[in-house]
Amino acid sequence: MLHEREPAGAGVRTTCPYCGVGCGVVATANSTGAAISGDRDHPANFGRLCSKGSALGETLGQNTRLLYPQIGETRVSWDDAIAHVADELTRVRQQYGPQAIAFYLSGQLLTEDYYVANKFAKGFIGTPHVDTNSRLCMASSVAGHKRAFGADVVPGNYEDLDTADLVVLAGSNTAWCHPILYQRIQKARQTRGTKVINIDPRRTATSEGSDLHLGLTSGSDTCLWNGLLVYLTENGLIDEDYIASHTEGFAEAVSVARERAGSADKVALHTGLTSADVTAFYKLWASTPRVVTCYSQGVNQAIQGTDKVNAITNCHLATGRIGKEGAGPFSLTGQPNAMGGREVGGLANILAAHMGFSASERDTVQRFWSAPNLVAGEGYKAVDMFDAIERGSIKALWVLGTNPAVSMPRADAVRKSLAKLEFLAVSEVVSANDTLPAATVRLPAHGWGEKDGTVTNSERRISRQRPFVAVAGEARADWWVLSRVAERMGYGGAFAYTSPAEIFCEHAALSGFENKGKRVFNISGLSSLTADAYSALQPVQWPVTNASAGTERVFSDGQFATTSGRAQFVAVARSLDGPATCDTWPFLLNTGRIRDQWHTMTRTGLVPRLSSHIPEPFAEINPADAARLGIEQNALVRIETVNGTATARAMVTDAISAGTVFVPIHWSGENSSGARMGALVHSAVDAISGQPDLKATPARVSPLEASCFGYFVTPSRAVPAGLMSQDVVYWARAVIQNGYVYTFAIDGPPALTRRIADELVSAEGRISFSDDAAGVYRSADIGGDQVGAVVSLGPSPSAYPSAWLCSMLLRSNLTAPERRALLAGAMPDGSVDTTPVICVCNQVSAGRIAEAIAKGCRTTETVGKTCQAGTNCGSCLPEINQMLSQAAVSSSNGQLQLTPAQ
Repeated sequence: MLHEREPAGAGVRTTCPYCGVGCGVVATANSTGAAISGDRDHPANFGRLCSKGSALGETLGQNTRLLYPQIGETRVSWDDAIAHVADELTRVRQQYGPQAIAFYLSGQLLTEDYYVANKFAKGFIGTPHVDTNSRLCMASSVAGHKRAFGADVVPGNYEDLDTADLVVLAGSNTAWCHPILYQRIQKARQTRGTKVINIDPRRTATSEGSDLHLGLTSGSDTCLWNGLLVYLTENGLIDEDYIASHTEGFAEAVSVARERAGSADKVALHTGLTSADVTAFYKLWASTPRVVTCYSQGVNQAIQGTDKVNAITNCHLATGRIGKEGAGPFSLTGQPNAMGGREVGGLANILAAHMGFSASERDTVQRFWSAPNLVAGEGYKAVDMFDAIERGSIKALWVLGTNPAVSMPRADAVRKSLAKLEFLAVSEVVSANDTLPAATVRLPAHGWGEKDGTVTNSERRISRQRPFVAVAGEARADWWVLSRVAERMGYGGAFAYTSPAEIFCEHAALSGFENKGKRVFNISGLSSLTADAYSALQPVQWPVTNASAGTERVFSDGQFATTSGRAQFVAVARSLDGPATCDTWPFLLNTGRIRDQWHTMTRTGLVPRLSSHIPEPFAEINPADAARLGIEQNALVRIETVNGTATARAMVTDAISAGTVFVPIHWSGENSSGARMGALVHSAVDAISGQPDLKATPARVSPLEASCFGYFVTPSRAVPAGLMSQDVVYWARAVIQNGYVYTFAIDGPPALTRRIADELVSAEGRISFSDDAAGVYRSADIGGDQVGAVVSLGPSPSAYPSAWLCSMLLRSNLTAPERRALLAGAMPDGSVDTTPVICVCNQVSAGRIAEAIAKGCRTTETVGKTCQAGTNCGSCLPEINQMLSQAAVSSSNGQLQLTPAQ
């Protein structure tokens, strides 16, 4: 069952577990975890890694791991845990029927784990209710591809980014969310003159590397792309031969586009853009044969997500820009194995191997699996699944590798609904998250460095994740646990797997079983891999229909997977109106990712340098809105919707338009008092894909009332009791070297705030400083001549400990100046740099970069030579460029002034 680990010191080629770029990684196990470098031979990244990938070796500790199976809070053997899960699933099925059971999976699972889960649920238990957190990520893209191409196929390759003359980034902060691809695009921009257009309501780091930023009104994407289709048609810029030979539905699509969008002037009016910018975009797109349109969550996570995908695809089909080098629509996947999960049927609306629920497809799968209880049709998609749990029709749920109590829309309601389940199994790596408290059974899963299997990235490339560290505690592979439960329920013959290689080969064989060219997804050429060949498998793109590597460019022959063999234009006719704001809810809330964190931070949140760039939850708000509401930079704000309330720092910036607010998705109940942004999001979904609208929830924003603000530096991860007081209206935790920083706010009189502060620091070794007139109080625990904790209170909402102060935690043998400096919050020489860290790889602050620019650095290269910023992964280069641009503007006005990037 367990793959033999490489000896310590030997580099193992594996794949990064974060975004869908699928970067190759070389991991060398050592005494502290692993040394990580990029795999120079992997075609996804050629050796480059982003900040998160570079820090993977620092996430391998066991301090936060779930190490043993538990029933309730009691440690049990694997035999007992498996028996309990099997008996409970059997009981629920007998008492309520198989549809009372559901599985909620994750794009973090390996393809082999996904395959076994889907087969077990849909073929043997007999429940169709199998869905995944990829529903929150890529479902609209899947639906759009199936409508246009007849199959869930991303037609492009990463090489297209190297050869395109125009790259359009639509609804994608690529610089932060897919940084390796962004750097690839920027290289082409610098060496080939590739033009880049960024379409996003927010001005993001991605905009810094773009030739044109189109800050359109939220939700108006379909109008913009419909307008392009009209422009192409009316100016004779379509490929009439391609349309006639390889497509259907063009006339209707254009007719509807004329009705819904019309001229560039009408498009400008609806999208909030200028006519000049709309026309410039249309002219450049039309005049550039090699154009790639990359889109991501800003397109997918919307009530019109599928229509947005098809509006983009329509333009590529109309010009024949698909299936060709340097041209095509390109969906940038959010998770490492969202595509692999779709290949095996890990969505509620597909069966397996890209097959659906037609009679012939069901017959094919049923005979291949010898499945006694194959489902007849679709199950609940993610939002509907948790609604069904809430109303009581689903009684048992198995969650694998995800944290729905944080990430799902209406997360507060989801957390409450989990408590209604009669049975909840959670397969997890960590010992604590927001979902686990409701678990009946906790099952320890392999972590990234222990996993053995495959993942598929955004360009259909299958890569191996290989183990390189010893398994923590009694953790087991998810496929193994699922198989043993299936065996206990009487299905052992169909789940007698002893290795992931066996599962992969079965999955590959199913993809080719009675395929006869009907399904584009076909990796049957890999179905006869030996164990050694599987272990050595090199990255390969599908389809692979023989033993040779897949080199076919899909759709290059103009043949598609539809019944007619022709691509389908889709008339995008649904209403263009998004969620309505009103006097009560005047803002649209937009949620998304930040550069250095991943999902709910159970992994990235362990790395001090990844928390140094943005250590607290924040809310971007336009200066006009902030001024109207009396909100200042770095002040705390309350964000409210009909579903919940959250608290975050105000980031006042003109990068976001008035009437909108942006918040990151990463903070949870584990590391904040109230920044679970999923709790705010409404449950509206795209009617076709079922993907939630995570970009436009009606909301309101207000200042948070607080009398005192502070920080607490401590070696303890546990939330101190003092911060759980009802008078503490906000706290958030960030990891630092040797400990943690808690920032907090208190609403109460001075005596109360002083009492709470004193509860945080041991009285035995306490030294303190107080300035009652200024409202400042600081104390430090230096008992045993070691810095045990530091607390600071004051009137400023932006207070945060300096890097020097954080570095003093657990320091021994303090000098007298250092003791005094602890209470001043500055270095012994009185200097202090509290500007945010911009380059996390080399820990370079905005202040140091500003100093380099002030001394004459005018390019990212000279800044890097001076202070090392931006010289490793390059993820911070857009922000350095922003600071350089600010300096250039200030210099042209006769003075050099820099505002550190937030």
